[in-house]
Amino acid sequence: MSGSLQGRHALVTGGGRGIGRACALALAAQGADVTVVARTEDDLRSAAAEAAERGLAGTLHPCPLDVRDAAAMERAVAEADARAPLDILVASAGTNRPGPTVDLSLDDFDLVLDLNVRATFVAARAFGRALLAAGRPGRAILMSSQMGAVGYPGRAAYCASKHAVNGLAKALAVEWAPSGITVNAVAPTFILTPMTERMFDDPAFSADVMGRIPAGRLGTLDDVAAAVLYLASDAAGMVTGHVLAVDGGWTAW
Repeated sequence: MSGSLQGRHALVTGGGRGIGRACALALAAQGADVTVVARTEDDLRSAAAEAAERGLAGTLHPCPLDVRDAAAMERAVAEADARAPLDILVASAGTNRPGPTVDLSLDDFDLVLDLNVRATFVAARAFGRALLAAGRPGRAILMSSQMGAVGYPGRAAYCASKHAVNGLAKALAVEWAPSGITVNAVAPTFILTPMTERMFDDPAFSADVMGRIPAGRLGTLDDVAAAVLYLASDAAGMVTGHVLAVDGGWTAW
């Protein structure tokens, strides 16, 4: 896929670390210029510096903001689109608050839904508005999870949020397909990131997870980024409303 996204402009939310950062760097490696959105400016500067140090074909443009701020996201998309027309959205910002449901606070529930669902909707809406107004096609990729297809103990809020992301992807795909905008979701299994690595300090949890993945390993950031690159590419022009599982077979049971 070398150079397959040359001349494209992508916007990636949650791009300062973890999956979002990996996706931003992968898009830049394929020639896309990437507007990278996250709350922590130091993370964004670090990602941009990494892209420059690696000599990637595309450039990362830091855009610090809180993705829960709808007005700020609208401005960021408008400013990015004015700099260079946007072609690709990767809505990757998200969080989790695992634990027994009976102990889950409403504040934690609201935070998970706010970041995983509302912020994803806000980013997709702003992206869609820009492209529809200009009459341009594009690719919107929403970050879901295998938990959008199954349940798991202690993850009621997270499962609910990712089921919602899958529904959002399908609804937007149907609505925007006549305008040439594809909308898909990527649904990884557990990936070792700063958000998840502490979970695997628990031997029982680690054994349970590994026992549910037929492939016998956790996913990698590269596994997820490769799926995003495919859905962002011309090769996926007829793929829309799809949830692409990157889960080693977890949801195939």
